Amino acid sequence: MRIAVNTRLLLTGRLEGIGRFTHEVARRLVERHPQHEFLFLFDRPYDDEFVYADNVKPLVLPPPARRGWLWHLWFEWAIPVVLKWYKADVFLSMDGYCSLRSKVPTVMVSHDIAHVHYPEQIPAWALRFYHKYVPLYLKRAEKVVTVSEFCRQDIHQQYQIPLGKITVACNAPSPSFQPLPVLEKEKIKQAYAQGEDYFFYLGALHPRKNIVRLLEAFASFKQQTSSSLKLLIAGRFAWQTSGIKEAYENSPVKEDIRFLGYVSDEELPRLVASALALTYVSLFEGFGVPLLEAMQAEVPVLTSSVSSLPEVAGDAALLVDPTDISAIAVGMKHLYDSENLRNALVEKGTQRLEEYSWEKAVAVIEAALML
Repeated sequence: MRIAVNTRLLLTGRLEGIGRFTHEVARRLVERHPQHEFLFLFDRPYDDEFVYADNVKPLVLPPPARRGWLWHLWFEWAIPVVLKWYKADVFLSMDGYCSLRSKVPTVMVSHDIAHVHYPEQIPAWALRFYHKYVPLYLKRAEKVVTVSEFCRQDIHQQYQIPLGKITVACNAPSPSFQPLPVLEKEKIKQAYAQGEDYFFYLGALHPRKNIVRLLEAFASFKQQTSSSLKLLIAGRFAWQTSGIKEAYENSPVKEDIRFLGYVSDEELPRLVASALALTYVSLFEGFGVPLLEAMQAEVPVLTSSVSSLPEVAGDAALLVDPTDISAIAVGMKHLYDSENLRNALVEKGTQRLEEYSWEKAVAVIEAALML
């Protein structure tokens, strides 16, 4: 069997959510099925680290697909030609796009349809593309895989895609997220937080991540407690970030807030494991991998009571209304004040992790591909 895989988000040193999902699933598929040939389709020069075995044939297809009309050219012209030329038996696309022109059977992974719920937070050119093509992609694909039951129901309700066509995989944390000894934690605190405890956020920075309210809630928490605790924010500035920068500049506690930018895969697990708590109060998520990463590092979690986050967290996180600054601040204070609460959430998080693994995700993809 010849399986073509969209691997355009496998970028060295820049694996974010969907790229990480692609990496973990594609690597395991290749290793588990040496009898099949895999065509890895890149839109720019690739790194050999992503050619996982001898049964992978990497191909670079122009143009680099990073904007609406380039997406269209790549998926509707480059992809169909290659799939036909190499006689692919199936096309696996794990980034929410597929090819309408290709006749090759297609399995598509949709991670969320956030643009439906927060259109004002999407650049206009991208929003036009999503509104036009996402429903067409979902209807075109023979099978759709998504990452949470919340997403499955959302896709069904918004686009009337039959539930029987949609299956649910999951995400999982990298094994690099592990608890740290006390001495190692102290070194991280000295390096990043002037030796103080800190709340931690990780992820790209844009309006849906609710960073402005997080900053305002942190200021309220500081005013209530007079704590020396810091807030560290790890992630690249993505889009519409002027509000975040303004909120930071206007914060009365800006000296206790630090933006770290993109953090390497080597350093990020150490930063997570040394935090007093993860504060991840996003307005909308299709899954929420940072919750699992914190749980695996034995760090308590404060997260939102909306979208997929309660489904992922179960009873292993403190849930708050992400639109209520006071509620977020109260959640921070509860975690700061109560070591018993922190310990209880860590214990529940360890149990919660048993529900999630990359092996489970791959099994769902295998079933969709009929491997």
